[in-house]
Amino acid sequence: MKPTEGPLSLYHAEIPGFLTPFLDAPALRRLEGVGMNCGCEYTDFPRFRALPAYSRYRHSLGAALIVWHFTEDRAQTLAALFHDLATPVFAHVIDFLRGDYLRQEATEARTGELLRGSPEIAALLEEMGIPFEAVEDYHRYPIADNDAPRLSADRLEYTLGNLRGFGFAAPEELSRWYGDLRVAAAPDGLPELAFSSLEAARGFGFAALRCSRVYVSDEDRYAMQMLAELVADALRRGVLAEDDLWRTEPELIEKLCANAKSGRAWKSFRAMSRMRTDEGAPIEKRRVILAKKRRIDPLIAGRGRLSELDTAFRHETKAFLAEPQTAWLCGE
Repeated sequence: MKPTEGPLSLYHAEIPGFLTPFLDAPALRRLEGVGMNCGCEYTDFPRFRALPAYSRYRHSLGAALIVWHFTEDRAQTLAALFHDLATPVFAHVIDFLRGDYLRQEATEARTGELLRGSPEIAALLEEMGIPFEAVEDYHRYPIADNDAPRLSADRLEYTLGNLRGFGFAAPEELSRWYGDLRVAAAPDGLPELAFSSLEAARGFGFAALRCSRVYVSDEDRYAMQMLAELVADALRRGVLAEDDLWRTEPELIEKLCANAKSGRAWKSFRAMSRMRTDEGAPIEKRRVILAKKRRIDPLIAGRGRLSELDTAFRHETKAFLAEPQTAWLCGE
């Protein structure tokens, strides 16, 4: 075993020995070149331009460490490690490109294919006696993944990661909330990551809701849509091939910039720094953009969900869900 470092040290003190050999598999290492913020971090919007690096690789390892911390189950831990294996460049931007902007699950389809196509991973799984079927779909393990608004390792990791990145919570708060978690039975009997105290659930719940608003902010939705259109145009003109979507972001950006038209579009995308809602905004750049509203309603073990126990959280969540996405947007 080796000790975890940096942000990952929050989740478990050590990386379990069985996990270490998988971490150098090229199929997994590719995720070091795929960001968690869906291309928004390349823009000049104030809320995104100062974000620290946060890769799908770090997220995947973080989710795996959370699962191991609470279950000590190898198959569940590996399923969490592999859950983003099929994530393309710019992540959910490609869901927008596919028209799956409300569910944002279209990019998961190739997970089994890529997993089985990795000779390094295949050899390690065979050595451990773990079949592909046990690790290629993390949805089968409620601690790794479950339906919103429940809390799972995947949802917990990217929320804590973004709270840290956006500066919405101090490290000691993140540590306190994580330390309060345990596995408990939800009302339907399924296991779920639950808080022991109402105080910790409330602190985490309101902070997570703040992140949820960022995920569907005007800047976020507009940047993802415009980047999807940029990539779609490059695919139509042969600047990019479909397989390029499963390379890394630096590799794809290099190909975009090598083409005059795509290079200009990329430069324009990167320069976006503010949203316009006045009538003078260019009509050709206006968009009405719908997007998935991600949320978490934490469970307090033996007591119920935060929305059932805290009136302010219930009202704030309802207000968030009721916010329309029908106005036209224009960024520049």
